[in-house]
Amino acid sequence: MTRTVIVTGSTSGIGLGIAQAFARDGANIVMNGLGDPGEIENIRLMMEAENGVHVIHHAADMTKPDEIADMVAQAEQKFGRIDVLVNNAGVQHVAPVDEFPPEKWDQIIAINLTSSFHTMHHTIPVMKKAGKGRIINISSAHGLVASPFKSAYVAAKHGIMGLTKSAALELAETGITVNAICPGYVLTPLVEQQIPDMAKTSGISEEAVKNEVLLRLQATKEFVSIEDIAATAIFLASDAASQITGTHISVDGGWTAQ
Repeated sequence: MTRTVIVTGSTSGIGLGIAQAFARDGANIVMNGLGDPGEIENIRLMMEAENGVHVIHHAADMTKPDEIADMVAQAEQKFGRIDVLVNNAGVQHVAPVDEFPPEKWDQIIAINLTSSFHTMHHTIPVMKKAGKGRIINISSAHGLVASPFKSAYVAAKHGIMGLTKSAALELAETGITVNAICPGYVLTPLVEQQIPDMAKTSGISEEAVKNEVLLRLQATKEFVSIEDIAATAIFLASDAASQITGTHISVDGGWTAQ
């Protein structure tokens, strides 16, 4: 039976890489995220053509619970099952706590944390009916350790870790596992957008930002690849990971080992 996989925030970056990896693995995909409609449709069609699977896109806004509920309902209606849920949607804003715009705090908590509650809330009953399922929450090294000026992001990612553990314990006897992946810095559009501003603020080159700021804590001095994260998600969704639940896998170049 062909699996169905929902990946939030999957029109670019890590989420797109994960969706593509599951499509290559033979799964039907529910893409989600914002972007140019034409580009998204091209990605969707290409994923279908290259892998012989069905791919739909749902533009649910991760700050709107009703839209999230509709996305899950449409996934079940279209494919009759939801085997894997990957919560990946995320945004970032960098500022000191006393200067952090409250509306940015609310947005980050809603998208990076609360949306995962809503997707899980609606997906878990579908998985329970099937007697199995995999929930994979994309956290961050910042779900384990902190950095200055990223209070909302760090708080949200720490919250994801708690949500992951609690849900895993609740679902331990249902055949549904819940785990987190904690990437270090991946050179995604989200990260690349920050580099020019960081260079300007610090008075250093963009290359220096990459090597001396972003990769300072990654012992390997290399960015994590999207393929690394996607492969970890494929593993956690496999039968080989049936007894892995309520925990995380760090893919961070040694960042959190220090």
